[in-house]
Amino acid sequence: MNSFRSFEELACWKEARILRNFVKDSVIPKLPDSERFELTSQIRRSERSVGNNIAEGFGRFHYQENIQFCRIARGSLNETLDHVIIALDENYISEKQLEEFRSIHNTTQRILNGYIKYLKNSKFSKE
Repeated sequence: MNSFRSFEELACWKEARILRNFVKDSVIPKLPDSERFELTSQIRRSERSVGNNIAEGFGRFHYQENIQFCRIARGSLNETLDHVIIALDENYISEKQLEEFRSIHNTTQRILNGYIKYLKNSKFSKE
């Protein structure tokens, strides 16, 4: 963990940023005004929470706390997937858009799981 100076250097945070921008640019504009205080609000909070929790965990400087925030980020990542599936079910987005999102989601999750594994290994090697 010492080799990173900022959370902005983390591959999982970078991928979470890509996911956030995809949702902002490709999903949210498709949602109707009637969903402004429902689905739009929920999806914004969950997609932002992914990167927010990775950043907050990085700032904790304790492996176990960092791991816990990454787990929360993983939960938010999956919550966002559920919101995007709802958008599909409500016919706001296309199957193609869901598959594009799912690809970013899967990459983000894979990298985040790798970071969690790295943190666990670092924690155990320090003990």
